[in-house]
This record gives sequence, structure tokens and C-alpha cells, in this order.
Amino acid sequence: MAYANTDEFYINGQWVTPKSNQTIAVIDPASEEEFARLTMGTEEDANNAVAAAKEAYKTWKHSTKAQRLELIDSILAVYERRNEEFAQAISREMGAPIKLAREQQAAVGLSHVKAFRKAFAAYDFESTLPNGDCLVHGPIGVCGLITPWNWPINQIVLKVIPALAAGCTMVMKPSELTPISAILYAEVLHEAGVPAGVFNLVHGEGPVVGAALSKHKDIAMMSFTGSTRGGTAVTRDAAETVKRVALELGGKSPNIIFADTDVAKAVTKGVRTCFNNTGQSCDSPTRMLVEESVYDLAVEAAKEAGAKVQVGVPSEDGRHIGPLASQMQFDKVQSMIEMAIEEGATLITGGLGKPEGFDKGYYVRPTIFANVNNQMRIAQEEVFGPVLTIIPFKDEADAIEIANDTLYGLSSYISSGDKEKIKRVALQLEAGMVNVNGGYIASGSPFGGYKQSGIGREGGAIGIEEFMETKVISQY
Repeated sequence: MAYANTDEFYINGQWVTPKSNQTIAVIDPASEEEFARLTMGTEEDANNAVAAAKEAYKTWKHSTKAQRLELIDSILAVYERRNEEFAQAISREMGAPIKLAREQQAAVGLSHVKAFRKAFAAYDFESTLPNGDCLVHGPIGVCGLITPWNWPINQIVLKVIPALAAGCTMVMKPSELTPISAILYAEVLHEAGVPAGVFNLVHGEGPVVGAALSKHKDIAMMSFTGSTRGGTAVTRDAAETVKRVALELGGKSPNIIFADTDVAKAVTKGVRTCFNNTGQSCDSPTRMLVEESVYDLAVEAAKEAGAKVQVGVPSEDGRHIGPLASQMQFDKVQSMIEMAIEEGATLITGGLGKPEGFDKGYYVRPTIFANVNNQMRIAQEEVFGPVLTIIPFKDEADAIEIANDTLYGLSSYISSGDKEKIKRVALQLEAGMVNVNGGYIASGSPFGGYKQSGIGREGGAIGIEEFMETKVISQY
């Protein structure tokens, strides 16, 4: 299948020719073969896109709430009609199994927009403070958006829709690993009637296009999702012009399993959640913390659950996991597994190398380690692959201490039959999200974390406010 517009950028409502003819291959992770060529942008391309966004902002910031709601409804309708195109594109460009691509990856393009629409419809731009002063929220201005490859549409929607709702204009740089879904989304926005210049798309490398946006004097805000290293680079570049920076970065999320729950059920759910999307999720529960009294039971349950996880090609239907997204990611995961073995962790399933029957593609073996302590690098560093560690804890206080002993603080998970304990522990966890007894936060709830997991929140009304400035007007 050929894809359109991979050699053009979307600027000021049109597909335009980039200033450079430099191209890179877009690789199918399942076959390691090129299936498209992507033209890379320059600082000049980024500047042109910012200029278009700046001009469009003069008008778009004055658009009414009703006009923005109508536009969001139009985007929903066009996306829903083209939903299968997104599923197929994401499956091809990042290796997501087609069932997951349809039911999760592409599906969030609808669920998040619906949640934003609901939140925005109920949102008041003006309110009166208890002291009588008027509090006003308005758009921050032109925004630079940098999105990752692991959940491409998820992160695009979590930035584009709230920016539109707030009255901002934007320039987006998606990951060069997953450009097709971003191109399709630009087509959706164009068809839906987004005014020229309000949304602009430029492909390119982070140190080139990303840095140009972060440093640009006319960009009022940078919203970045990706690695902690990338987030610090954006922050440094943005500091020159004192712009707002919102970051959604890495994680090493704890999954605390107490003895007063159905341990086998909680462990099985934890393994499946950790391995979902081939482990390439920032909020993946990669550290399973288990109460000592049921630790052996949990290890056996994890071994059994891990052995049932199937690896398969993305185009086949089923609940298997696919390949990792790139050669670089494959190499990193292999090195992390090797490191854990050298550290003395007990390998209970999986391990080094590709699964049997896979010679091509960035496939890895679903891997679980037991007898891990939280000082091991495998327990501290983000793997971003289907690798789980199981760590014992003595009691409630010990579980909290281990859970919080990390540079990250994105998500967390708790399984217990004691509601009071759940509340007690949840309030002490240094994490932006707590998922309880196999549940998961709903669309519209704020997504984001503590510490080196980022700054700010995405989703719902709080996600919209990330793209706003606050003004207070005294009584008159």
C-alpha cells in the first residue's frame, strides 16, 4: 500500500514541498523492510510553519466556544469514517497487532476526543473568585507539539484537540518512526475544516525541527511526549525564551499485590498489562511488588501467565504481541535483559534472542525476572519492552517505600481486598495515577506524573487548561 504526502508538509492549510530533499526510510518492524520514504524538515520549514500558525492565531483566538465545539464534532465524524485507515497504518508503522491497533491504538482517537468535547462543553472561561475578582482563562498562543511513536494517535489527540479547544494554533512534529498516522490525522483535520494555519505538520529530527520549535520566539508553549532525555533537551531549548513546557516522559510503575486479594488473578492481569503493546507504554506496570507471604505463589502464576503470551505478526488477528518498533528499541531491550541476568535476577520465562520461528522483525521473547531487588538497574531503568520484574515486600510500609524508590512517578497499580488499605497506600504513592484492582483511569481523567515522569497533565478539562493562560481582573 502506498501512502500519500510522505514527501510534503502540511503548512497553512496546504501540502507543501519541504526545503530539503533529505529523506529517510520508514521501516516495517515486522519485516525490517522499507515501505515508505519520509522527507525530513529543516529549521526553515519549522519557521514557515510557525509563521503560518502565528498569523492564524490572530483570528482563531477570537473564535467562539460554539465554533470550536462544531469543529471538534466535524473532526470526530471524519476520523470515525477513516478509523480503519489509522488501525492499518499504526499496525504497519509500529508493529502493533491489528486487533490492538483497532481496539486500543486507533480507538483512542475517538474516546479521547469525546472526553475532551464533554469537558469543553461544560467548561467556563470566566468565573468569580471569593474575593469578587474575575478569573479569566484564554489561549496561550502558538504551541509546538512533539509526539512519540509508541501510542502515536493517542498522543496526537491529547495535544491537538485541547489546543484547538483552548483557542491555540500549533505546529506538530511527530516521531519519524510513525509518520503515517500523523499524516492521516492532518488529512482528517483538513477535511473537517480546521482553518488554514491553525494546525501545521512538519517532519524531522528532534535536534533539528524539535529544537527549532523549542527555541522559537513566537512559540508560547512546548508540549512534548517522549524520553526523559528528550524532555530535558526541549526544556533547555525552551528556557532561552521563557516559554511554558509540558512534559509527559518515562515511568517505572509499581504494581503492588497484597496477600488479601486473588493473587493469581492479579498477577495474571499484571503480566498482561505489562506486556500490552509489546511493553512499549510509559505507564506499564513493570515492577510487580508482591507481599512476601504469597511471593512464591505469585512467581508461579507469573511464569504460567508469561508462558501463555504469544508472539505473532501484526497482520494476524488475535491477542498476541507484535515486534518492537525499531532496531534501536530491539537492541536496548536485549541489553537490558542481559544486564538483569548479569545482576543475578532469576529468569523464569523468556530471555535473550528472538522467539522461535522469527528470523526477521524486531521480535523479542516476553521475559519475566524473579528474585529482583529494587537496587538492581533492571528495577530502576525503563526498559520499554515486554520485560517484568517481581520484587518481594514485607508489609504495607515496605511496599510504599519500594514503590516510591524510583526517579519516576507516572502511574501505579494496587490489588487488595481492603478498601481502607487501598486508600491509605494510594495517598502515599508518589505517582500521578493509581489504578486499583485491575481497573484503569477513564478517558477524560488527567494523565501525567511526578518527578522525572514529567510536568503537567493531559486529558479532560485539566488537559485543556494546560494550553491556557490565567488572567485576573479586579472588581469594577
